[in-house]
Amino acid sequence: MAGFKVFNLGDFTLQSGAILRNAYIAYRTFGDSSNPAIVYPTWYSGLISDNEWLVGESMTLNPKEYFIIIPALFGNGQSMSPSNTPVPRPFPNITMLDNVAAQYRLVTKGLGVKHLKAVLGWSMGAAQTFQWITQYPDFVGLAVPFCGAARCSLHNQVFLEGIKSALIAAKGAASGGINKGEATGDYRTWTVEERKAGLKALGRVYAGWGFSQAFYREKVYETHLGFKDLEEFMIEFWEAWALSKDPENMLTMLQTWQSADCSNQEHYKGNFELAMKSIKAKTLVLPSKTDLYFPPEDSEYEVAHMSSGIGKCIAFPSIWGHWAGGPGNSKEDVKWLDEKLRVFFVEDSLESLSLH
Repeated sequence: MAGFKVFNLGDFTLQSGAILRNAYIAYRTFGDSSNPAIVYPTWYSGLISDNEWLVGESMTLNPKEYFIIIPALFGNGQSMSPSNTPVPRPFPNITMLDNVAAQYRLVTKGLGVKHLKAVLGWSMGAAQTFQWITQYPDFVGLAVPFCGAARCSLHNQVFLEGIKSALIAAKGAASGGINKGEATGDYRTWTVEERKAGLKALGRVYAGWGFSQAFYREKVYETHLGFKDLEEFMIEFWEAWALSKDPENMLTMLQTWQSADCSNQEHYKGNFELAMKSIKAKTLVLPSKTDLYFPPEDSEYEVAHMSSGIGKCIAFPSIWGHWAGGPGNSKEDVKWLDEKLRVFFVEDSLESLSLH
């Protein structure tokens, strides 16, 4: 439990109608609670500590200026997850709405926050950012989703099917379909060998998506990350990352990601354009120009359907693909992102002053 706290939700009713008994989410805060509050959710597979590269006194997310809240996704191994919960298997399906509803309860009931200065995040953190500003449109002032999307595109769903299928093939299982788990009857646990083989396969499939073609063509894994060759990069970076995770946790978060669509709420009834139009928070959308599953075109579509003056889209000028937005490996991209956040926050503060 070191490094984070837990907020108990009690019996938590999910969007599906299922109930998570004695549910809880993990979180960490930085700064004084009297300062303007910012929510910065975790990403696919990420621990709370994996978000901390963007927080610091020399950064825009300065704990001396803001009360920064990092809540963990259900399934990340710190919040309620298959790996830490003796609940029946398979683990219940968790949506973005479920995660943000839990975070809202933490922020308001647990931490006493009345309004958020901003919500921001990378990848699945970006999806949660969009969820926040459509689920609680009056509660958030600013939003910065980077390298992520308001809904999981069809192409992204196919990519995730590849990851899921590679993982569960180690158990001799197959996908039950989009937004579904294994196509099996009775659930059974993983053997040590299945777990290792499945996670290594997941890592190698992911390797073709996390970074761009240009990243590999220019051998950035050697020049910037210090690996001697491609195979060492595959083993020491990608397989090592995957092997550090729990397969059931990865499947839980994958289902959340694959089903993501912020218009899947009662008041939008699946009307994505209406969901975008309903956003009130000023929103800076930052895709990576070389991201293979969150391309700038999708971000431009999101912003085009926001109300006038609400959204702006600027692409990372990077060859790091999805990794341009995190988790801090590319120093140039970190500097670029932090500067965009700084300008966005300052502009908002100046506008607020001019109104008073």
